Amino acid sequence: MFKKIYTSLFLILFIINISYSQKVEPPFWWVGMKNQNLQLLVHENNISELTPKINYKGVEIIDVHRTSNKNYLFIDIKINSEAKTGSFDIEFFNGKKKKYKYSYELKERRDNSSERIGIGSKDIIYLLMPDRFANGNTENDNIKGMLEKANRNNPDGRHGGDLQGISNNLDYFNQLGITSVWINPVLENNMPNYSYHGYAITDYYKVDARFGSNEGYVDLIAKAQSKNIKIIMDMVFNHCGLNHWWMKDLPSEEWVHQFEKFTRSNYRAEALSDPYASKMDKKIMSEGWFDHSMPDLNQKNKFLANYLIQNSIWWIEYANLDGIRMDTYPYSDQDFMRDWENRVHKEYPNFNILGEAWLQTEVQTAYFQNKHALTSSTVNSANMVTDFPLAYAINSAFNEQDSWTGGLSKLYYVLSKDFVYTEPSKLVVFTDNHDIDRFYSTQGKDFAKWKMGMTFLMTTRGIPLIYYGTEYLSDGLKSDGDAQLRKDFLGGWKGDSIDVFANENMSKQQTEAMNFLKSLIKLRNENTELQSGRLIQYIPNNGIYVYFRSSKSKAFMIVLNNTDKDRTLKLDYYKESLESFTTIQEFGKDESIEIPPQVQLKAKSATIYELTK
Repeated sequence: MFKKIYTSLFLILFIINISYSQKVEPPFWWVGMKNQNLQLLVHENNISELTPKINYKGVEIIDVHRTSNKNYLFIDIKINSEAKTGSFDIEFFNGKKKKYKYSYELKERRDNSSERIGIGSKDIIYLLMPDRFANGNTENDNIKGMLEKANRNNPDGRHGGDLQGISNNLDYFNQLGITSVWINPVLENNMPNYSYHGYAITDYYKVDARFGSNEGYVDLIAKAQSKNIKIIMDMVFNHCGLNHWWMKDLPSEEWVHQFEKFTRSNYRAEALSDPYASKMDKKIMSEGWFDHSMPDLNQKNKFLANYLIQNSIWWIEYANLDGIRMDTYPYSDQDFMRDWENRVHKEYPNFNILGEAWLQTEVQTAYFQNKHALTSSTVNSANMVTDFPLAYAINSAFNEQDSWTGGLSKLYYVLSKDFVYTEPSKLVVFTDNHDIDRFYSTQGKDFAKWKMGMTFLMTTRGIPLIYYGTEYLSDGLKSDGDAQLRKDFLGGWKGDSIDVFANENMSKQQTEAMNFLKSLIKLRNENTELQSGRLIQYIPNNGIYVYFRSSKSKAFMIVLNNTDKDRTLKLDYYKESLESFTTIQEFGKDESIEIPPQVQLKAKSATIYELTK
C-alpha cells in the first residue's frame, strides 16, 4: 500500500524511531453543537476487525468506515439534543467478546460560542513567534522525547520562548495599544531540526511541550481576554510534519499526495485563478510537497477533510479562540476550504478567518476573499486575507523617486484597485512578517522612511498588523536566512542587555520609535474614522500623496512628502474633502486653527491633520 512513498521518508522514520500509541480523536466533544454529527478516528492494531458499540442516551453510532489499513476505524456518531454532559464507554467487540473500551467525554458548550465577536476593523494585530518572544519557563526548554533541544546560539534552532513568556508580558500589548495577538503555530513539532517555527505539526491536538501544555494555552487565552486582548490561532491544513504519528502508519495511501519521486510545490498559487493554466501546473501547485519534511495532505480524502474541520472547531470551542489564521491558504483543496469555512461559520457565525494569500497582484489576492467582486461567483469565504500587494508597495514606495508609476504612486495604484475586493476593509495590512524582509532594513535603516511607513500603515484602510520587533526597529533580510527575520525579542530572556518590556538600555532612536508607534496606535484606537471611515485619496503629485479618512463629524487628512525638501502644500485642490470642516489641528500639536490656504511640510515626512466642524 505504501509502494509510492519515498524510501527516504521511511529511512528518516526508522532512524529516529518515532513511536505511536492508541488514538481516539477528537479526544472529547461537546453537547449542544449545531452540527450533531461527529466522526471519530480510532487507531489501534487491527481495530478494523472489531465492531464498536455505544450505550449512552442521546448518542448513537450512525456508520462505521474501514480503510485499506486495518489499524483504523472511522466511526460516525450522532449527538442529539437529549445527550447530556458526561462520560461513556466506546466498546469494541470481536463477535460477542469485548476486546477494548475507551472512555469518551461530552462537555458543556461555552455560553458565548455562537455570539463570539471575532477580529474586525477596530483591531490592531500583533504577530509574534513564540519560540523567539520570551522564555517564561526555562524548565520546558528541553523535554524528554522531543528531538530538538534548545540552543540559543543556533539561529535556526529552538531558543526557549514559550506560552508562559507571552502570558508574563500581556501588559506590554496593552501598553502598545494592541487589541489582537496572532501567535505562530503552537502545536507539537517533534522534528529533528527547524522545529521552532511551528509549521511542521506532528500532533494536531497537542500543544508542543516546549511551549507548555493545552491547559496552559487555554489559560493564556483566558488571561489575554481578561485584558481585552484577542488571540488568533495559526493553523496549517496544507501539510503536516514528516514525524506526525500517522506518517508511520497512514490510514490510507491517498491520505497524503504522493509521486514517483519527491515533487515540491511550484508555489504558484496564481495558477488556480489562471484561465489558461495547465492541469500539471495546478496539480504541482496544490499537490506538491511544501518541503521534504512537510508531506502534503490530501483534503479530497473525505476522512482527512472531516478530521481537519473537526480539529479546528475543537480548538475554537476548547480554547475559546477569537480568530484563526490559516497558513498557505491557496495550497489546500479549495472545495474543502469552502466546506471548512461554512461549517465553522455554522457554529460561530461571527468568527473571522484570516487566510494567508501570498500573491503578487490585487486580482489574484481578491480571488481568495469571499465572493469574487468581478464575477460575484463564490470562490472562497475567508473574510480576511493578507494584503501582500500593498506590503510590497509600502516597502518600495519610500525608496523610489516619484513618477507616474513609482514612489508614492505605488500606494495609490494598489488602493485604486480595491474594486476587485468584496471587503477591502477586512484586508490585513502589514509592512513585514516572519517570511519577508524586515521593514526597517528595506528602508535602508532610514528612520524618516520608517515613520512614513508606520503612519501609512495606521491610517490606511484595512486591519493593520505589526510584526514583533518592528516597534523598536528590528532589522534583517531574508537573503541572510529566515532566522534574521525571527530574532529573539530584546528582553525576552533573562540577562538580555536590552529589555524592551522594561524600557531598559534601549537606544534613543529605539525609544523614539516605540513612542512614535504608540502614539499612532492610540490615535487609531480612539478614532473610528481611522478604523472604518471613508477613504478618499488624491493622485500623488510632485512627490506628495494626500488622502482622507472621514465620518460626517470629523476627518483626518494624511499627507506624505516623499521628497528631500521642505514643501508648501496649497489646500484649494482638496476643497471637496475640506469644505465640510472649519478647523484643523496637526497631530502632536495642541493648537487648533481655522483651515488655512496652505500648510508646511517637512522633507521625508508624514503629517496627520485632524479636521473638525
